[in-house]
Amino acid sequence: MGAVVGTLTMQTKQRRPSMDKADDDLEMTMVCHRPEGLDQLEAQTNFSKRELQVLYRGFKNECPSGVVNEDTFKQIYSQFFPHGDASAYAHYLFNAFDTGNTGSIKFEDFVTALSILLRGSITEKLQWTFNLYDINRDGYINKEEMTDIVRAIYDMMGKYTYPALKTDAPKQHVDAFFQKMDKNRDGVVTLDEFILSCQEDENIMRSLQLFENVI
Repeated sequence: MGAVVGTLTMQTKQRRPSMDKADDDLEMTMVCHRPEGLDQLEAQTNFSKRELQVLYRGFKNECPSGVVNEDTFKQIYSQFFPHGDASAYAHYLFNAFDTGNTGSIKFEDFVTALSILLRGSITEKLQWTFNLYDINRDGYINKEEMTDIVRAIYDMMGKYTYPALKTDAPKQHVDAFFQKMDKNRDGVVTLDEFILSCQEDENIMRSLQLFENVI
């Protein structure tokens, strides 16, 4: 999917403006899954119709059938982390995109998540991130879930990170996380605790602003 995001900064081929809608409507009828109309997606996201057209062409190039399953998602995502194993993190990321738990990601799923990550409010971005870490979707993040995600991130970054990571680094990371975020010391982190703690952390807040001007 990173290849799809990369299309945001590229110029599309010159085409007659009057043909754009007709061409895009034709393209949408030629795939197995037909996305919602551009007008509806424009209303549901923070993207303009032109931006949605660019995103759709990029998505269709990567996923001609109109949907992407988990195996394909992992293959695409792993290309951007050649020195590590991105499969575990891609699995969790795929589940976060697949909000309907259907086993596949449609263009609507992809562009809705991207809208939040790139153009959403701070609260929306933090809610989406919380849902990524809440693996079993019970409304809480426990240490086991956090450890699984953090270990997946370390595996994705690979053995060539500098300085070299110690084998107990994920556990230390999680312990520090809970020390800060588990305000009432009940062993789990709620959405409110997560949002409050992130808003108090300047590094996290800066990282949320990184991609706001990608498009």
